[in-house]
Amino acid sequence: MIGSQASAAVATGPDASAAVTADTADASRRTTLLIADDDEVTRSGLRTLLAMQPGIDVVGEAADGVEAVERARELRPDVVLMDVRMPRRNGIEATRQLLAGPADPPKVVVITTFENDDYVTAALSAGASGFVLKRLPVPKIAEAVRVVAAGEAILFPAVLRQMVTARPRGSAEALPQAALTGREEEVLRLMATGRSNPDIAESCGVSLETVKTHVGNVLTKLGAQNRTHAVVIAYESGLVVPRVTG
Repeated sequence: MIGSQASAAVATGPDASAAVTADTADASRRTTLLIADDDEVTRSGLRTLLAMQPGIDVVGEAADGVEAVERARELRPDVVLMDVRMPRRNGIEATRQLLAGPADPPKVVVITTFENDDYVTAALSAGASGFVLKRLPVPKIAEAVRVVAAGEAILFPAVLRQMVTARPRGSAEALPQAALTGREEEVLRLMATGRSNPDIAESCGVSLETVKTHVGNVLTKLGAQNRTHAVVIAYESGLVVPRVTG
């Protein structure tokens, strides 16, 4: 619960230590944020705690999916923190409508308890840049917001592994055998293991600009809305096989 985070700011459980899949974003850059959640206590708690984090400016709230789209288009935040289960319009449909709207829409980060993994997958397919757990410490949620605003993606490998292995591997056709070059396939594999662009550049021995070009080519060839969607395709197609631990 957000209320417990206010006093302890400590998450528990197997996914509590999951890392953001990008370098820590520059907290000196101001990121504007809209929070959409139908629970007033959760929404108020998130607003209060996130507003205290470096680089985060909370510019508004929304209590349902319809209001989330309206407020986002009015306030034009950099990022919308979007709950999934909301009245009038759920977070998935709100994400799809928001990102299909006028040019330069905000990035969307889905915030969820993962009660239903299909909702998360649908949100990513709708164009969300990633997802975070409600039980994460607020500083981690703030870090996720900043990273997404900077153009990276947010994945929590343990949860993603559970999500993709629980679903039929029916997306193999989304990864044509001859579509990606060897280097592009390598870049996709590194993306799927949670590497940021600078990490990939160092691993491949190429420039950051070259990595950005490869990432762009991968997204185009896979028909992926963003890095997160491309990684889900990589897992579902079998290009990346989750490592089972424990």
